[in-house]
Amino acid sequence: MKILIISQYFWPENFRINDIALGLKDKGHEVVVLSGIPNYPEGNFFEGYQSGPKDEYWKGIKIYRSRLISRGHGGGVRLFLNYFSFAFFASLKIFKIKEDIDSILVFEPSPITVGIPAMVAKYRFKAPYSFWVQDLWPASLTAAGGVKNKIVIKIFDKLTKIIYKYAEKVLIQSQRFRDYILLQNVPDEKIVYVPNTTEDFYFSIKRSSKFLDLLPSGFKIIFAGNIGEAQSLDTFIDATKILITKGYPISWIIIGDGRYKSVLEKRVNLLGLENYIHFLGRYPASDMANFFSHADALYVTLRKDYIFSLTIPSKVQSYLACEKPILASLDGEGAKIIKESNSGFVSPAEDVNELVKNVIDLYELSNDERLALGRNGLEYFNREFNRNVVLDKLEKVLSV
Repeated sequence: MKILIISQYFWPENFRINDIALGLKDKGHEVVVLSGIPNYPEGNFFEGYQSGPKDEYWKGIKIYRSRLISRGHGGGVRLFLNYFSFAFFASLKIFKIKEDIDSILVFEPSPITVGIPAMVAKYRFKAPYSFWVQDLWPASLTAAGGVKNKIVIKIFDKLTKIIYKYAEKVLIQSQRFRDYILLQNVPDEKIVYVPNTTEDFYFSIKRSSKFLDLLPSGFKIIFAGNIGEAQSLDTFIDATKILITKGYPISWIIIGDGRYKSVLEKRVNLLGLENYIHFLGRYPASDMANFFSHADALYVTLRKDYIFSLTIPSKVQSYLACEKPILASLDGEGAKIIKESNSGFVSPAEDVNELVKNVIDLYELSNDERLALGRNGLEYFNREFNRNVVLDKLEKVLSV
């Protein structure tokens, strides 16, 4: 098949769709990508892209770059311009794609507007598109973006329904997305569960000396990923204060960046927790296995919100693949997976006291008991989220 992937984000930005594209190519398909000028997460165009879009090749995949307005500091107006500028210019760029296309895959970690060029591509190439839902719209506007304007929400709800209507299939990364999408007039037979996998650089390795000098001593819990308000990282800061009074000097390591990072750093300094909470900044995802090898547990958290309870945070798959115990502050589907896999401890979202209890329980386990939790997680990952399992599902959907 000749597959067009439409994603506002792509290499050198770090998104799962990069590995999916490579996987489809390795299965013998010709893969072409339509994406924007890379600027996520810092909001500025990456080095080498400041002069505008340039089409290029990456590991044998042709990438067509569309113009867009960069995210900047991520304010509401700037994000609106970022989303719609990509939708507009990518729709025009469709007509510059020279390849014949058999099937289209749309990757949507937000925004929903990525579906606009997909509708154009559907008629340009006379090819169906499958829409892989990573974030539920318009609910994500209020849950993560704080948008309350009823007119704006209504507009995006209408747009979402139109995009789903013209899709051949609507793919969902979490089973609990189904009920929400059914309410958007999508027939059940059109909805297909295709969970996220993780890149092949997330794997279990023995403790490596690499990056050891960057890490504190003692019992280490690592969080890796975007640092935003949706992650509710204040929860573990509150838990840290209590743990110290109880005599448990846990070291928390935060790897990543995001709009809320500076707020958290100021709070940590104000509370005098610098010796217990360590912000390492952003590192390539390919370095995570080495960092994780030093962890006693890996932390995943989301804010308490109905919409967040429906999703599976993508780091859950990465953590499971790395064979480490998972400590979670989650509701809903993400929590269910960690419980089903018996891979760690789960507390309700934003429940500080329950998180404290779970940290202590995890700390008190023997090394062998923690290793067993990690093995359980890896077994579950191989059964449910293995890369080949997901690629086979995608290939089947796209070949229809």
